[in-house]
Amino acid sequence: MKKIEAITLEEAYAKASKEFNCSITNLDIEVIQSSKKGFLGIGKKSAIIVATNKTKPSPKERIKPKPPELKPEIKEVKVKKEPKKHIVKKEKESTTIINEPKVIKEVKETRTSKEAQSQRKNTNSDIFNNFYGDKKNLDEIAKEIEEDLRTLFNFGCFGLDKIRVSPEDSNTLLIEFDGKDAALLIGKEGYRYKALSYMLFNWINPKYNLMVKLEIAEFLKNQEDMIKNYLAPLIDNINSTGYGQTKPLDGVLAHIALKQLRTAFPNKYVVTKENDNSVKYVVITDFKR
Repeated sequence: MKKIEAITLEEAYAKASKEFNCSITNLDIEVIQSSKKGFLGIGKKSAIIVATNKTKPSPKERIKPKPPELKPEIKEVKVKKEPKKHIVKKEKESTTIINEPKVIKEVKETRTSKEAQSQRKNTNSDIFNNFYGDKKNLDEIAKEIEEDLRTLFNFGCFGLDKIRVSPEDSNTLLIEFDGKDAALLIGKEGYRYKALSYMLFNWINPKYNLMVKLEIAEFLKNQEDMIKNYLAPLIDNINSTGYGQTKPLDGVLAHIALKQLRTAFPNKYVVTKENDNSVKYVVITDFKR
């Protein structure tokens, strides 16, 4: 019995016939695996068969049975038992450990935990100070941000004559842009203004904990004047009825309206809300008791 492998079954049959030097009809052939061409060489398999010559005895028939094995006789041998030796073990020297009183142990653990907490706080404060730098006053912060903005816009294509940063109040920085290309920073319906204001806020607020007021070519001033004219009749109506709300306003306009209405009604509940289209509007009413 032989295992034969070839590219095709026909070649495997011919190879088996040549190996046993006989006709294929005199062979018992078992196909283990058929051949496959595959696709572009992928999945290609050879043909594998196991062939046995019918005319010759199989290897099992040729093997003669072995004669039964003769078991040798085992004679009993008596072994003399030696007396057991008594081994004397030396006792280890015992050391007595005096446990600390429970109260002292608890006090030590408490002190250790407090020291670890204070060390962590100091480490966190050091990391915070190293990341944000030492605390600076508003004028220094404004000057630093102004220099960074000038460096940034020097790489741009906008013609800007004025880039100025100054304190608006104790919590707000006023950032002003002006020039022949300043209107390009505003964009249609103020979408670039909102994007720039959003980016400046996400840079300045986490780092310096300050709010941002952005003015580009008096765009904000014009928006404030427009909202002021719109709110005038609404304020008169609220004074007579006690409540009211604005029309849906864009993000910047809603913020301006909220600020002006809170100034006009310091003793009322003034808050922004959103409609189904996620557009904001301002609601004015009395505080709920």
